[in-house]
Amino acid sequence: MPLIRLATPEDGDAFAEIYRPAVVGSPISFEIEPPDGAEMARRVTGVIARFPWLVFEDDGLARGYAYAGTHRARPAYQWSAEVSAYVHETMRRRGVARALYTSLFAMLRALGYCNAYAGITLPNAASVGLHESLGFRPVGVFHDVGYKLGRWHDVGWWERPLGERVAHPHPPRGIDDLIGTEAYDAALADGRRSFHA
Repeated sequence: MPLIRLATPEDGDAFAEIYRPAVVGSPISFEIEPPDGAEMARRVTGVIARFPWLVFEDDGLARGYAYAGTHRARPAYQWSAEVSAYVHETMRRRGVARALYTSLFAMLRALGYCNAYAGITLPNAASVGLHESLGFRPVGVFHDVGYKLGRWHDVGWWERPLGERVAHPHPPRGIDDLIGTEAYDAALADGRRSFHA
């Protein structure tokens, strides 16, 4: 039975395998060299100090992941997060990214975030279709912003509201404050239901 859970540094090798095709021979990621398992483990440790990083696991194997991170460093941006999702080549177009994002957005709302942003190297019809089906709307394009594989690439930006805007919002909480709560369990269950729907 597939499950969605919080990532740990021990997932680093699996994440490196999932992420590699987005780096090697592809402009999807602007990284040039694919990170190894140790580097992915380091990244997980950095993210889960504050944000959710979720894993889709099937038959005991990590088959996809999604995470949130800081949108911008200045304090007024703190209610916004950037999100990304990657799925193993053998599991694409089966609802894995949708399930992960469903859980991720529920957790971000529970933590106090109001906006999610996603950057997509263009063209990428599959990623654009996924994000727009989940309520993202386009807000602009950075033209020729990255150079990789012998050419310049555009990056489009999409936004999705997550929560209500209030006059005096409390700062978002860290993921540790959510783990073990009903809201945390409900967020994981929302993603599983999305996958099985």
